[in-house]
Amino acid sequence: MSTTIVLFRQDLRLHDHPALTAAAQRGSVIPVFVLDDMACGDWSMGGASRWWLKQSLLSLGRTIAQGGGKLLLRRGDTLTVLKDIQSQSGADAIYFSRQYQPWSAGTEKAINDTFSGSGVEVKRYPGTLLHEPGSVLTGSGTGFKVFTPFWRAALKLPVAMPLPSPTVNWADSISSSEDLDAWLLDPEEDSRVPDWAKGWENIWKPGEDGAHGALEAFLEAPVAHYSEGRDIPARRYTSRLSPHLKFGEISPRQVWASAQQRKLSAPEWTSAIDKFLAEIGWREFCYQLIDLFDAMPDRPFKDQFAGFPWDNSEAHLKAWQSGMTGYPIVDAGMRELWQTGFMHNRVRMIVASFLTKHLLVHWLEGERWFWDCLLDADIASNACSWQWVAGSGADAAPYFRIFNPIAQGQKFDPEGEYVKRWCPELAELPKKFVHAPWEAPPMTVASAGVELGKNYPEPIVDHKTARQGALDAYEVIKKAS
Repeated sequence: MSTTIVLFRQDLRLHDHPALTAAAQRGSVIPVFVLDDMACGDWSMGGASRWWLKQSLLSLGRTIAQGGGKLLLRRGDTLTVLKDIQSQSGADAIYFSRQYQPWSAGTEKAINDTFSGSGVEVKRYPGTLLHEPGSVLTGSGTGFKVFTPFWRAALKLPVAMPLPSPTVNWADSISSSEDLDAWLLDPEEDSRVPDWAKGWENIWKPGEDGAHGALEAFLEAPVAHYSEGRDIPARRYTSRLSPHLKFGEISPRQVWASAQQRKLSAPEWTSAIDKFLAEIGWREFCYQLIDLFDAMPDRPFKDQFAGFPWDNSEAHLKAWQSGMTGYPIVDAGMRELWQTGFMHNRVRMIVASFLTKHLLVHWLEGERWFWDCLLDADIASNACSWQWVAGSGADAAPYFRIFNPIAQGQKFDPEGEYVKRWCPELAELPKKFVHAPWEAPPMTVASAGVELGKNYPEPIVDHKTARQGALDAYEVIKKAS
């Protein structure tokens, strides 16, 4: 009987897994996951993502074991591992889902070149996106560089229905599997970093079941408030599906199908659901862009920004990373990130604008911090979103659009609930001053137990001065272009 090695990567699920379904139809299946840090170059998985990966692999391994199989875990070069397992098992095929990270094409080509000439069938399948890169094109046949027309064109294309979980004949394991604990994916297992994941198991449920639970809970009621509620960080009106999508515990097609079904049972929520699906569309757009410009994580999409006069103050960067800038909405977001591995999307835009425009710190510094701290750190979305805010990306907000952190806080956290949750030293301040404590009368500050410069910092920059500095910096490259 034919035996197929299925290489799991960022598709840690059994439902809607075309490669697994095809492999199950031809014979027995050997499931394999390889932790290949070298293939990613400078973008090996960050600390928060490693915590999630461990939990997700444990979940997938349990599911496969329930069916009588065993997930083989290996660490090292993907091609070397596959050659070893294929040699031991005699597998005559290797199937996997196509990936779109800048380094993935090289890995996939190496697998194909190595095995195709030796009688081992190599096939890759879609399943990571709604639409493969290169399938959503302008009228002239080129890729889109602006999101709105991209998504308008994508909405005209059909989306395939998700596949059910197949009945799999898992092959008897003849190859050894490594001990997941030995990979030291948990922060507490590594003395070099603090245990930033303490308590995360009470917040998150990695794995396929957790992904479906999160989607069902969101579509049950919160999605009704999504259009406006998605900008309110103190409320749970967002799906929090992004880590599940990043690791492929649920596919975009499954999200799409469930959302369309919800429209039928709650047609009055159609507009809100469409707004939510547009965020899935942004993820699609980012992967289309990174397919066009694979240097996006490292270089500005707009060449003129290569000469931008960044200040890159180490002190300012550290204050931003630790949530000690003196701007409460910024500090609340950075502390939420550290404590939960997540940050509300509206606040992500605010803190990114503050770093790149108020502090004039290169967007790469922010991108790398998010890469390490975010559970949903996705190479395409992270890079494209940072460049969008910084002004150097495709479909970018104009550079002179600078978020006012005071006004943003007052608009989207009017009662100060979000700020007070993550900056408890400000909990007793009246809401009138919670987004600008330095404007409060001395007696008000003192009665709230706030000592500016002691238990909460003074603003590290003046908003108006910093804003003008950002505009002046932009003029430098504007004149040079």
